[in-house]
Amino acid sequence: MNALELEPSVSSDGRGVVFVLSVRGRDIECVVTREALEQHFWLQPGAAEARVLKAFSEGRMRIAAVAERKVRARAAERIVLTVHDFSLRR
Repeated sequence: MNALELEPSVSSDGRGVVFVLSVRGRDIECVVTREALEQHFWLQPGAAEARVLKAFSEGRMRIAAVAERKVRARAAERIVLTVHDFSLRR
């Protein structure tokens, strides 16, 4: 079973939310960009850190599902989710 572990946090540069996803016994550091949260999860530009984390929390299931797909497609130790990862497939 997959689970988001550890508390998500806003990255030091404020440009995303960092979280850890466990997939098949591997812990993968993931980042969802602030731009993706703004365009796909109703985060207002310039929102405070607490609101950024709330937007992440509200979109957690979808974010985790997209991150898991990206982890399975790539054998990477770190995954960055951008606006394009949440866009409709072509």
